[in-house]
Amino acid sequence: MELYPLKVFLTVATERSFSRAGEKLLRTQPAISIAIQRLESDLKEKLIDRSGRELLLTDAGRVVLEYARRFQNLESDLENALRELRDNYAGRLTIGANESTSLYLIQHIQRYRRLFPKVKVQVRRMLSSKIPSQLLDGELELGVISYDPGDDHLVSQIIYTDRLALVVSPQHRFANRGEVAITELDMETFIAHNVLSPYREIVLREFQRHKVPLNMDVEMPTIETIRRMVQANEGVAFVPRMCVEQEIAQDLLREIRVKELYCERKIRLVYPARRALSHAAKAFLEVVRDSTVETAPATASEASTSLKRESL
Repeated sequence: MELYPLKVFLTVATERSFSRAGEKLLRTQPAISIAIQRLESDLKEKLIDRSGRELLLTDAGRVVLEYARRFQNLESDLENALRELRDNYAGRLTIGANESTSLYLIQHIQRYRRLFPKVKVQVRRMLSSKIPSQLLDGELELGVISYDPGDDHLVSQIIYTDRLALVVSPQHRFANRGEVAITELDMETFIAHNVLSPYREIVLREFQRHKVPLNMDVEMPTIETIRRMVQANEGVAFVPRMCVEQEIAQDLLREIRVKELYCERKIRLVYPARRALSHAAKAFLEVVRDSTVETAPATASEASTSLKRESL
């Protein structure tokens, strides 16, 4: 059953006239009559008693009139809901991130929430390696990862350039050193993150290249537990610097530069290249792009410093 004949029936019943309904709907009276006949045929019920001077509804007509009004209200609700989505006054935004990459979203989410407070934002915690497939399967709209997905079906945008930092306790023997050689780390106990990542492989490769043993005698499931172990001077760790910025500022941890190892960590916002994004997701991308433009000079300077260090 089509909805248009219901709309015609509602107008006829409200106006109590085929001709007035035609004027209101900008249709001829014969067209109005045909629409009513089609509706009666679809429902297999007589809806209007045409035997008298006045237009009267049958029992079936009164039932259909009640539902026609409900359909009209639902149509109005639908239009309002879509309008709110377009204006970002409603909707939901789902982003995939792991424990550490979710930190890079905080400033963008704060700004987004100030602009669009009624949009519900959900950040789902998941393995970074699974985010690209979840995006392509439609389970996520946006994702944050720390590597290039290398997939033409995905668009990626760098939103932050971080680096791996070697952190130690203020009580550690290297705490007052600004820099150490990689060969000096052969006796250290490393608190490792037991999640595979490209950056873990880079660290392993550099230690192997310099023929330095990497003693990963302790592995922990989260950055938080690694941080606490290092603060307790149970070992040292390589972690994303953003994850320990506050602890370094409060002197709960010390950052030590390793001469032979400087590893940038580019954080990327990724989304499907060939699927339409929701209004909420498009608005979030705009917020991120605006933030990136504002911080571009600092990022360029940081990149230049990185190149200089890597060339030494």
